[in-house]
Amino acid sequence: MSKQPENPDQAQEQETLFEFPCEFPLKAMGKTGDELEIAVLEIINRHVADPGEGAVKFRQSSNGKYTSITITFTALSKDHLDKIYLDLTRCEHVLYCI
Repeated sequence: MSKQPENPDQAQEQETLFEFPCEFPLKAMGKTGDELEIAVLEIINRHVADPGEGAVKFRQSSNGKYTSITITFTALSKDHLDKIYLDLTRCEHVLYCI
């Protein structure tokens, strides 16, 4: 029989394969435009103090209709990642987030 965690934080940490803190690349995709870039960067800046130089990369689809924004940052916990994903998926300009 496995030992149960003594507190909820330990239980939550056991639900993920990641060891926190860790460098985490997050990708948000949407229709190309200033609105997407502004919205994604505002959300990231709300949750990440300083993503660092070169942490944000943009890539347009072959026809230029869609853009993916990849942000690499230090994820502090599963809860930290969940909050960022929740905000990004609620954003009207973000079509996908992985």
